[in-house]
Amino acid sequence: MKKVCTLCFIERDGEILLGKKKRGFGAGRWNGFGGKVETGETIIESLKREAREELSLTIEDDDVKKVGELYFKVLDNNDWNDIDVHVFYGTCQSEPIESEELVPGWFAKDAIPYDEMWVDDPLWLPQVIAGKKIIGHFTLTEKNVLTKHKVEEITSFI
Repeated sequence: MKKVCTLCFIERDGEILLGKKKRGFGAGRWNGFGGKVETGETIIESLKREAREELSLTIEDDDVKKVGELYFKVLDNNDWNDIDVHVFYGTCQSEPIESEELVPGWFAKDAIPYDEMWVDDPLWLPQVIAGKKIIGHFTLTEKNVLTKHKVEEITSFI
């Protein structure tokens, strides 16, 4: 079953906010924050809710901009085998707080822990950090083995 999700990266003072997943799908990996869009929610409403739940962040409408769309097939996980992810990037004035879901961490742009992230992240996240918009298609396994990918830079979203 297709899942529609959000993913957000916050920049402050030249550093990027990541969260280390404590449980569930992706446990032990660093990533942005976000999650599934619930029935009746818009994508931005979902992003704001996930920011509050996962890191106690308050995201305002003008704080973040959509910078990517990622389409995933996870070959060996029926619950996560078809995922559309809307990626956002921006700023936030509130301070992240650890939750049951994520441990927050700030990283210099040139010190992102790609070796502790999903295998696809180094293929597109540097472009997002550099201010580009992207669309990516990825096929991987739950054990983080990439079998197929394509990333393209775009100028805008339709």
